Amino acid sequence: MKALIQRVSEARVSVDGLVKGKIGKGLLVFAGFRGEDTPGELDWMVEKITGLRIFPDDKGVMNRSVKDISGEILVVSQFTLHADTRKGKRPSYTRAANSETANILYRLFIQKVKERNIPVSEGVFGAHMNVELTNDGPVTIPVDSPLEVAGKTGAK
Repeated sequence: MKALIQRVSEARVSVDGLVKGKIGKGLLVFAGFRGEDTPGELDWMVEKITGLRIFPDDKGVMNRSVKDISGEILVVSQFTLHADTRKGKRPSYTRAANSETANILYRLFIQKVKERNIPVSEGVFGAHMNVELTNDGPVTIPVDSPLEVAGKTGAK
């Protein structure tokens, strides 16, 4: 699994002009899944993302997590995070999970975040979405699961 996390003061996602999910202060999480992803990988990612200390403390140091600030999370599925651009001009998405598998993993990921008692909003899986956000910082952080990193290095 890959995630691209943005610290936001607000974010929303809409489909056909209708807002489907929105948050105030918190994290916008673009989530991309592979067919090999497991519930254990998702657990690891949820722990990592919800525990990332990227919000400022009283001294302005990034030392607080989304949990610490009582923030919210907006999750948007984004298979394009698995784009392979090494050859040619058209990205290949063969590393991304097929739609059925990705939807199952997306739902499970959202459920696991909700189990952390963090308010969660979500995009619409498979839809063409417009995402609006106010990036706070800016702070944008890519996070790869252990399986994703192993795939890059060839390690098991």
